[in-house]
Amino acid sequence: MDIHQIKQVSEIMRWNSFTKAAEALNVTQPTISKSIKNLENELNTMVFIREGNQFKLTEAGETIMRYAGPILQMVDQLTAELNDLTYLNRGSIRIGIPPMAGTNFFPSVIKSFQELYPGISVTLVEEGARMIKDYIENGSLDVGVILLPVEEKAIDSFQIVDDRLKVIVPVSHPLAKQSRISLKILAEEKFILFSSGFALHDRIISECRKAGFEPRIVYESTQWDFIGEMVGADLGITMLPDTICRSLDSNKVRAVSLIDPIIPWQLAIAWKRDSYLSRAAQEWIAFTREKFKAT
Repeated sequence: MDIHQIKQVSEIMRWNSFTKAAEALNVTQPTISKSIKNLENELNTMVFIREGNQFKLTEAGETIMRYAGPILQMVDQLTAELNDLTYLNRGSIRIGIPPMAGTNFFPSVIKSFQELYPGISVTLVEEGARMIKDYIENGSLDVGVILLPVEEKAIDSFQIVDDRLKVIVPVSHPLAKQSRISLKILAEEKFILFSSGFALHDRIISECRKAGFEPRIVYESTQWDFIGEMVGADLGITMLPDTICRSLDSNKVRAVSLIDPIIPWQLAIAWKRDSYLSRAAQEWIAFTREKFKAT
């Protein structure tokens, strides 16, 4: 058994498909099938069994998967440390960025970083802040942008954005003429929220419950601009950070200040505490710290 076969077993279970696993690993499907067959011959037992459209692990497969995560993470750390020997002439960083933060804050930052370190490969993962935090904790990401506050002691961070939420309504909505409102008057409204993988999803629901009502959620999406368009089509209301509100179509929606309560939207660069950070990741942290401090 070698590291490639362990990675292949892990990817097959991740995608529930030999074909998709092969694509993820940049090999052909026959190549990965032959490799797994060789592994099964070596072990003298099957690793996978097919049940309908699902691949299931045998006891041998489950044993491999139990060790696969730690082994692959150690290999990644070994690779990262060896890349450090060239002192940032090469290397890679896996960065998680939520859609709203990516659009509004990071294109110029990433461009400046790549100009300074052209040999560093940057892999961007666009997910909600909640998923990004989980990926940082399990080692799938080196660094990422998360929503504060964060209670996990395993995470280190520093704040880069301090904003607050506004209520977004269609231009025809009676509240569109208000300059400020309290959350409790939205009790009978239809809400359009980010999907549950986004920290803002739970934050809004929690604040509504504190205000004494359960929000009636009619749609969920992963894209802030699509949410804005749905509000503009009079399908419901939403809450978005003030920074994002400036990018919405003022002919379709209005952003109304929320004053009771004020709901902060604070973003931070985060990484796993007490875990190895490559020199490239350390430089990204230092670079963004100075970049956002300047702005």
